[in-house]
Amino acid sequence: MRYRRAVERLRMLAEECERTKRIPADEPFLREAYVFGDLLDGPDTVEVLEVVLVLNLPPEEVAWETQPPGTTWLVDFLRLGKGGIAYWWRSHRDPVANHRIREPVRFWSLEGVEKGVLEALRERRFEVARRAAGGGEPAVAQVEGDLGTALEHLRAVHEAYWDRRWRREHRGPARYPEHHLWEAVQGYLDLLDARDERTND
Repeated sequence: MRYRRAVERLRMLAEECERTKRIPADEPFLREAYVFGDLLDGPDTVEVLEVVLVLNLPPEEVAWETQPPGTTWLVDFLRLGKGGIAYWWRSHRDPVANHRIREPVRFWSLEGVEKGVLEALRERRFEVARRAAGGGEPAVAQVEGDLGTALEHLRAVHEAYWDRRWRREHRGPARYPEHHLWEAVQGYLDLLDARDERTND
């Protein structure tokens, strides 16, 4: 999609995130949203809008590259499956940045839409937008932490995979137990590769 269209899609997503605050709940499920990747470099054409959604879940329930419990409705509500968006989940207790998510810039939080960030992106003032970016390169310790969580999740899925009750609970619209197993394997192997690359550097 063209750059200006991508920024407009990001603005629309920010407004959709804002609407999640109207859903009755003891605590908001979605807490923050970040953008990273190509959009922050300002190319004429953006292949895909890359975003991170920070959830009010503990780290052990947000294993890397998996679909955490309770997120199916959020995917529909934010229209993330409509195409043009690649999204990742993070726990609010973990750093947003990792080996894949570099220099993320927050465009929405429970305080509201980050209008200054969206305006800076629209005008291609990337230095202004990047000022909101936190952290730098993820530490090896952080990759190790994510890897430990991913391994625990993979073991749990593997152990429960043939349990009828588990399979029934992990089946839904266009979702099957096989998806959960594949995501658990994919996330673990991705983090394992990231750790090995850092060890060899």
